[in-house]
Amino acid sequence: MRGGVGEDEGGGTPPLAWAPVAPPGRDAIVGARARLEPLDPDRHAVALFAAAQGPDADPRLWDFLPYGPFPDRGAFAAWLGGCAASDDPLFFAVVDAASGRPSGMASFLRITPDHGVIEIGHIWFGATLQRTPAATDAIYLLARRAFDLGYRRLEWKCDARNDRSRRAAERFGFTYEGTFRQHLVVKGRNRDTAWYAMLDGEWPAARAAFERWLAPENFDPAGRQLASLQALRGA
Repeated sequence: MRGGVGEDEGGGTPPLAWAPVAPPGRDAIVGARARLEPLDPDRHAVALFAAAQGPDADPRLWDFLPYGPFPDRGAFAAWLGGCAASDDPLFFAVVDAASGRPSGMASFLRITPDHGVIEIGHIWFGATLQRTPAATDAIYLLARRAFDLGYRRLEWKCDARNDRSRRAAERFGFTYEGTFRQHLVVKGRNRDTAWYAMLDGEWPAARAAFERWLAPENFDPAGRQLASLQALRGA
């Protein structure tokens, strides 16, 4: 029987000129405002612990992450050691180019070169890095690396209750694709997961908006943006 349920005859979809891509490497990704350095506990632990749990840290930082807060710097450094040894997730320290100080973390994860799919996650920015051009540059650098390597799909996932992460995904140009209900149990609580993605065909416009937003001429002498990222992407 032809056309039966479960048969895949292509559905009229043309074949892709596709070959698997390479996984991201452990080299630094350098931008004008941020630098992503392969995670190194010996170099990064002290500054990252201060950013995450120092006296001026964001008290909500660990609310939606599956780990933390940590009882002391030793426990944090031990956790960083495990992160640094991992290939997937592949972790980076986010360094503010202006201060030279590591102030956050991010990673590539669920890296699937055969299908051209990759996710960015485990993202946290210390209070001094949040809502800064360096924070936006860090996301731009991750996206640029993924699409430069030839990935077709860049994913962003978060707890559906995490309004800050959801607003960030939309600001950066990711499209909401739905919520996976009762997806995970995190810290003894149910997690519904909101899924976002950006496709390779959407990246050129998103990249142009990132680069126009990050340009020095988009900021006044006090460092305030003149045009928002969303407005530039719309233009």
